[in-house]
Amino acid sequence: MAHAFEAAQLMTTARQKEGLDDFGPLPFAEPLGVLTEDYAQADLNDVGAHVLRSGLVHSLRMRLRAEEWIRRYPEILREEIVAPIVVVGMMRSGTTLVQRLLAADDRFHCAYGWEVVETAPKLDYRWSDPEDPRIVVSEKREAISRELAPELFAIHPMYAREPEEEIVFLSDAFLSHVPESGAHVPRYRSWIDGQDFAPAYAYLHRMLRFLQWQKRMVGATADRWVLKSPAHLGYLDALRAEFGDLHIVHMHRDPRETIPSGAGLNATLHAMHADRVDRHRVGAQWLQRMGWTNDRAMATRDRWPDEATVCTDVAFADAVADPIGQVARVYDAIGLPLTAHAEAAMRRWLANRPREAPRPPYTAGDFGLDDAQIDERFAAYATRFRSDSSSRRPR
Repeated sequence: MAHAFEAAQLMTTARQKEGLDDFGPLPFAEPLGVLTEDYAQADLNDVGAHVLRSGLVHSLRMRLRAEEWIRRYPEILREEIVAPIVVVGMMRSGTTLVQRLLAADDRFHCAYGWEVVETAPKLDYRWSDPEDPRIVVSEKREAISRELAPELFAIHPMYAREPEEEIVFLSDAFLSHVPESGAHVPRYRSWIDGQDFAPAYAYLHRMLRFLQWQKRMVGATADRWVLKSPAHLGYLDALRAEFGDLHIVHMHRDPRETIPSGAGLNATLHAMHADRVDRHRVGAQWLQRMGWTNDRAMATRDRWPDEATVCTDVAFADAVADPIGQVARVYDAIGLPLTAHAEAAMRRWLANRPREAPRPPYTAGDFGLDDAQIDERFAAYATRFRSDSSSRRPR
């Protein structure tokens, strides 16, 4: 199993599969090396080792393929990502709802599920084809996931044709918290906390340019992006360094609700890769990670003198009760009219959106936690942000 996670061998495999050599100018070898060393020592079963190894090779293949597209079409890097709206917040805080409502407005780009699964098309792809073949591949993956991993799909459904989060690009840079969500990788988990995420966000920026160019090739004309990932919450400074004119929509929900749900997703992912899962360890690590993430987000926002104009805070309860009204607040903040056409598209999405299976009713106790422990860890967050209103409490 250790041999399966040798970084050099993974890179060789990716090169052989793609027939390409150039991984691009952005560094990734060190985080990949730390991650593979931890995976090699992790308590993975054979299926888990195969899945995780295949994921790493896929990431490397996408880097190779993307760089070849950029070599052939250098105008890709002249694409400008202008004033993106970035939805952040803890998992299960309503980030997906708000992102998909905004993405219903055809004035915005988003990354669809099929685009993040295979960001770079095959090099012989013809832009005149009536439908991108990656869509069919992604729909098949969606169907397989529904059938073989129904619990995971219930907790974290990923639809081929719906807007999806762009965390995959941070994962493809091997600087992300994705690995710790699916395996016990203590060294990588500790090491990554002290790392500069600038290369990961530079790679995200590079891939958004690539996606925007692809969209233009098939006639899409939007000027701005709607991005979304809970992962950005701990790296708002790195995010803004890449996208200086961004606007952040920060979603809020009682951590008593979000922590057990996030721990449940992680435990499900761990169980897909290992025969034994310490749910209490998963819970403790998730509580620590989300506390760390929120502390960093609040500290970063404190350093921004223009925070009030850069960030819109939205409570989960308000978004559920009045989704269009809360989205209208975002439009007001960015100075863009919410047109009747855009609002109608949002209402159609609300009426026709995928109906998801009920999620497992996880409790804090399922992961060795209790509500008092969660309240204590998030006391500063609760003081700063109301959980029952979109308004900010005075500091």
